[in-house]
Amino acid sequence: QVQLVESGGGLVQAGGSLRLSCVFSGRTFTSYVMGWFRQAPGKEREFVATIAGNGGSTEYTDSVKGRFTISRDNDKNTVYLSMDRLKPDDTAVYYCASVRSIVITAPTRRYDYWGQGTQVTVSS
Repeated sequence: QVQLVESGGGLVQAGGSLRLSCVFSGRTFTSYVMGWFRQAPGKEREFVATIAGNGGSTEYTDSVKGRFTISRDNDKNTVYLSMDRLKPDDTAVYYCASVRSIVITAPTRRYDYWGQGTQVTVSS
């Protein structure tokens, strides 16, 4: 059974930065595509970024391109989301998720395992 534990959320002013971490356990990390998603109050959970098992491919939702970077350290079984130039609209609970796949994928329904989420609040 895969387990995912996120950390790194918090309160930051607009224009600031945060780095989220997600530790993966229970299976072979490199066999899994990892994704970051977010859910704001009253809204559906949405895709943010995804990365292939070898780190060679990434994809981002348009609203975060150029500001967020997804990366992974396969020696530490950890995926990161570095967030720069944060905006109030980035306020949400951020979740990491995983799916056993060799191809990166964006749809929420494709992911099998989810973390508990970490709150990111950006003040104006």
